Amino acid sequence: MTVLQINVVYDEKSTGRTCKEVERFLEANGVKCITAFGTGSGKGINSYRIDTKLEYYIHNVLSRLTGLEGYFSFFATQRLIKYIDLIKPDIIHLRNLHGHYLNLPLLFGYLRKTQIPVVLSLHDCWIFTGKCTYPIRNNCLKWKKCCMECPAVKDYPASWFFDFSKKMYVDKKLFFEGINICTVLGVSRWVADQASQSFLNKYPVQYLYNWIDLSVFHDYNEKTILEEYGADLNKFTIICVAAAWKEHTSKNDELIHLGERLGDRVQILVVGKNANTVKCANTIPIGFVSNTSKLAQLYSASDLYVHLSAADTFGKVIAEAMACGTPAIAYDCTACSELIKPGCGKLVPLHDVEGIYDAVCEIIANGKEYYSQNCIQRVALEFDYETNCTELLKIYSNGE
Repeated sequence: MTVLQINVVYDEKSTGRTCKEVERFLEANGVKCITAFGTGSGKGINSYRIDTKLEYYIHNVLSRLTGLEGYFSFFATQRLIKYIDLIKPDIIHLRNLHGHYLNLPLLFGYLRKTQIPVVLSLHDCWIFTGKCTYPIRNNCLKWKKCCMECPAVKDYPASWFFDFSKKMYVDKKLFFEGINICTVLGVSRWVADQASQSFLNKYPVQYLYNWIDLSVFHDYNEKTILEEYGADLNKFTIICVAAAWKEHTSKNDELIHLGERLGDRVQILVVGKNANTVKCANTIPIGFVSNTSKLAQLYSASDLYVHLSAADTFGKVIAEAMACGTPAIAYDCTACSELIKPGCGKLVPLHDVEGIYDAVCEIIANGKEYYSQNCIQRVALEFDYETNCTELLKIYSNGE
């Protein structure tokens, strides 16, 4: 069997690491796996870069100018189709298709013509909305019938001038007509339920949780890595991780508010691009950490993980922290509610920063050790790498 994954990135960020992990598992089980990706610095002997840097840049600009995402990169997608003809995959696994690297009319036309079995993973909601990745952020339900007059037109994928959410919604619905989709795969119950209420409900929809590689994410039982960043080894340490931080967003503002409320009782490690935008006396900007072993050591050295995202289809950083024995606090919304069970931390109503503060105080009082074993066991039970990848292989085999 040969599996082709298509994703915006490879071997970096959450979905890119997932692609690499699937590849490693499949190769160990005698299955050929190749990942075609759009952008980023990831590369490997089993990867294929779709866009050139120039093509990616042109697509990015045209997407912003026109408001259309996934309608450019024509020649890059033609080359991809020739590559697919060359490797003859038995299964094509579509992951994040947005990100300025694919011509979707061309790709889906090819999939309709060839009838290659397709698995569609939902790492966000973009594929069944007219434009946005998380309509819940704007309490928008238009995607259930037909998107138009998008309230998130300036959000990623950003449009500078035009709202073509209705056109893209109608087109996406048509793209799937006649495609040989064997499974629509949510990475949580929450996003699978969202898909079941969308135009994807005519296909088999199920969920399979993302996984955590427990050979990397585990309790390292030491804190010396904190010294690399000038942190105090004896102070209660909170860690917060995001791909990127941005000023004047709810996540930034809420973390600043929380930091000010907690004062010098704690130190807060802020991990992610532009971490220095979280301006508070007790925060320590770490920046983006691409090395998973170092990230795992930071989780392990911390006493608590705090997650202030308002929308997640899984929340892998929460599970990674818990795998390292670190309890977590998150908002009780989307997939985050599925991850944190009693004894593993706390769930708090959305945007209730005072509730987050109270939960932090409770965990400080109880101590990290009160939660650690529950956290580790929780991850091992439902988010184990070997177990969940075995389930994915079964899905491939059934669809072949």
